[in-house]
Amino acid sequence: MAAATTGEIPAEEAPPPRAPCSFGRPWPEFNEGISYTDTFRCADAGATMTLIEFYSTTYKSSAPLPGWIKRIRNGQITVDGEVVTDPDMTLRQGSKLIYHRLPWQEPFAPHLLGVLYEDDDMIALNKPSGLQVLPKGLFQQRTVLAQLQMKDWKIPSSFCSKQKDVQSHPVPVHRLGRGTSGLLLCAKTKLAKARLAAYFAEGTTNAGKSRDETDMCKVRKISKFYRALVTGILENDEVMITQPIGLVHYPGVAEGLYAACSSGKPAMSKVSVLERLEHRNQTLVQVEIHSGRPHQIRIHLACIGHPLVDDPLYGIGGQPKFDELESSSTDDSFAYDGGYERPLQPVPGDCGYHLHAHWLVLCHPTTNEMIKITAPLPQILQTREEQQDTAKQVGG
Repeated sequence: MAAATTGEIPAEEAPPPRAPCSFGRPWPEFNEGISYTDTFRCADAGATMTLIEFYSTTYKSSAPLPGWIKRIRNGQITVDGEVVTDPDMTLRQGSKLIYHRLPWQEPFAPHLLGVLYEDDDMIALNKPSGLQVLPKGLFQQRTVLAQLQMKDWKIPSSFCSKQKDVQSHPVPVHRLGRGTSGLLLCAKTKLAKARLAAYFAEGTTNAGKSRDETDMCKVRKISKFYRALVTGILENDEVMITQPIGLVHYPGVAEGLYAACSSGKPAMSKVSVLERLEHRNQTLVQVEIHSGRPHQIRIHLACIGHPLVDDPLYGIGGQPKFDELESSSTDDSFAYDGGYERPLQPVPGDCGYHLHAHWLVLCHPTTNEMIKITAPLPQILQTREEQQDTAKQVGG
């Protein structure tokens, strides 16, 4: 059962919270599409550029040349409010260009979100695996943010005197990977958003210091703990990983892929063994992250030779695992609207691995009380003792 308690930490003896609830609307079959706006500026006043030259060079990672021609001739681009279907139209300085991406059927994603904790300043959600937090790529509507926007939030009467601080809906203050389940913090007010974001940023800044310097920090405003199932048997009961994480070239990911990289940014993860599953050659671990780099836990555990069980992307060494010969292959089931087809090799949003944001402790953004919030564990990430306790609770 989810727990949300206040007071001294640990807070295992605090009274149980109110029963958790959930919310979420089913997704429509198709999203509403999306529009991208540009203002044409040419560095050389005497030079000219056509519509197709602009899009095929500025957004070459979005679609190949034939794809952009198809979009233009399909009437998906307007120039200064007028639909243009001639790819060779010459653009004028300062023209407003809008590319209208057609509605599409997004891949499957769950829609229900559990509520673990809620007060006037923030709400903690239990995010299911397979649901993206913010819009990106194929997922523009099927996101946590969209569900927060669709829900009718009641503003407490106590906020009547400070309406300027209240947001129309809660917003996530950090991210979880699409395949990662568990605890996600969202802010209801601008003040809470600023302070919670600062807590997360502080941890990332401290990751660049030596371990001794970090340990000397007397008060951490937020500490995050994950549960993960990894391949192989970890020998040491505790491992501190400080492998930098940076972007590397990866086919199919235009901006590059985050991976173990000596020239990357500092990152720090503390791994503690919870149970060694010798019969399955797997280890159940707890991971405390002192920084929040993208895919940090997946990369760090793979870096020490113990990638997450069933992780389709990261292999030993914290690098992507795919066949170079197959890297150009694509899956036409994802192709639409003239854009590039989906690569067959794994991409960052693919699910299948076992990683859960289990619990955190934080300094409340307005009361300064220390709070512990816990998200219930999937059975596969429970120790044998936890599974037995769960069975007893279910059996009454």
